[in-house]
Amino acid sequence: MERNYSDAVAALNTLQSNFSIVDAIRKSGKGMNQQAIPEMIEWCRRLGYEPSDFNRLKPIHIAGTKGKGSTSAFISSILSQYLPSPNEPEAKLRKIGLYTSPHLRFVRERIQINNVPLSEEVFAKYFFQTWDRLEAAARAGGEPTDTTAKPVYFRFLTLMAFHTYISEGVDTAVIECGIGGEHDSTNILLNPTVTGITSLGIDHVAMLGNTIEEIAWHKSGIMKLSAAAFTAPQPSGAMAVLRQRAEEKDVDLHVVERHPQLDTIKLGLAADFQKTNASLAIAIAAAHLRALGHDETPHDSTTAPLTPKFITGLEQVQWPGRCEIRHEGNITWHIDGGHTLESIELAGIWFADQIQPPPTNSSSSPSSTNPNTSPPPNSPSNRKRKPILIFNQQTRSARPLALALYNTLSTALRTPHPFSHAIFCTNVSFQNAGFRPDSVSLNTNSEDVRQLSVQKELAQVWSGVDERCEVRVVRSVEEAVTGVRGLVGGGEGGDGRDEEGGEAMVLVTGSVHLVGGFLEVLASGENGGGAGNS
Repeated sequence: MERNYSDAVAALNTLQSNFSIVDAIRKSGKGMNQQAIPEMIEWCRRLGYEPSDFNRLKPIHIAGTKGKGSTSAFISSILSQYLPSPNEPEAKLRKIGLYTSPHLRFVRERIQINNVPLSEEVFAKYFFQTWDRLEAAARAGGEPTDTTAKPVYFRFLTLMAFHTYISEGVDTAVIECGIGGEHDSTNILLNPTVTGITSLGIDHVAMLGNTIEEIAWHKSGIMKLSAAAFTAPQPSGAMAVLRQRAEEKDVDLHVVERHPQLDTIKLGLAADFQKTNASLAIAIAAAHLRALGHDETPHDSTTAPLTPKFITGLEQVQWPGRCEIRHEGNITWHIDGGHTLESIELAGIWFADQIQPPPTNSSSSPSSTNPNTSPPPNSPSNRKRKPILIFNQQTRSARPLALALYNTLSTALRTPHPFSHAIFCTNVSFQNAGFRPDSVSLNTNSEDVRQLSVQKELAQVWSGVDERCEVRVVRSVEEAVTGVRGLVGGGEGGDGRDEEGGEAMVLVTGSVHLVGGFLEVLASGENGGGAGNS
């Protein structure tokens, strides 16, 4: 077998569960595999580790429904300000690991060191070390060395990440849970320095339950006696469960309110709701630094003035595809991978804030009585601005997500017609080339994708709530992007410039996989994109 990155990705994709298996699990109602942790411990041993070996990573463990990735990125960015520098060559931190999921364009994004994804060469190196050790263990036990000798996709990547971090001498690892917490593959960590729970909502109901209380029970499973525990503010039912679980585990749980200083800082991640994630990250990073011996870090980090290093970390954080804005000629792309009801609503509020023109105090303005309001996007004063939607959600119930987005935007923008155009596409990146291997997903219904079943349903739903919106269904993300460019005069190979001064304000949302494909299309330049970061 070859040993390059492409071969590693191809081998990794053989560990994905196909749609029929995933669908059967969803429909069974059995919930999370309660043997997941014992099974994961056995995989660790086959790889040559005991869970206690990972204590040397001084892990920070993060669970939640919304904002897990953003909070983890904030934490890593803050801690990176404490790495060695010319002014502090003897810093206590040397290498910071960041393990998150899912990825956008490249699977190696999931495993980062000092906020940089593993290179293709390093990814392939540790991938095949993990692969070979597991096969050797199977061979030694007289077992087959096929895919049954390895765990499924996410478990394999978790093992590989821990192996990578141990091998690379990482001395702090920020670890984001996959699904849940109690039975999540990452929950083999025995002694994290800190645990954190981000905002909770309804998601993954087949495995976690369909009430906020059941979901809170699973998420709180990461709390450990040895670790400080922090949570974002939660709904009352969820908070009651978190407090009960903390008491059972003899853990002191701290609720983190929004840090007052964040209103004066320009966070690297836009949107007001990111201040909740940033506040939680501040508390977690401060507790971790104190555990490492940074005694100057204030204990009242939720209200104390932020140090310059904390401010720099908050301002410099990068997390593509989350509240991200890119400009291309007369097109402004607003990109967010929100995919739950709550995150879709937050993405809608963020988009509404971005596209509304600056308020006016002119007495002739219809909004003069309220300087914080502005004309709806399709009003005469804004008629040359085209608000456009690109949307998909292939594995969850797409209909309620689309309706939540419509209701949020129609309320925020004070119009029943929030978009001039709505384009519904699959997550397939390119019209002819399909997917990059990193983006292949076997857990979607291929027949639904081929028939555009979800997209046609979404188009029908949207036409039913907004008869004036021009609705389109296309097969690929590339065709959706080309369609937007055509609407503002760019056309095939155009640059998005409209001689009449029109401007497209585009929201791309509904799925992390959609956003990943979208970023891949922009990066490819196949249609004369020329997009750049704002």
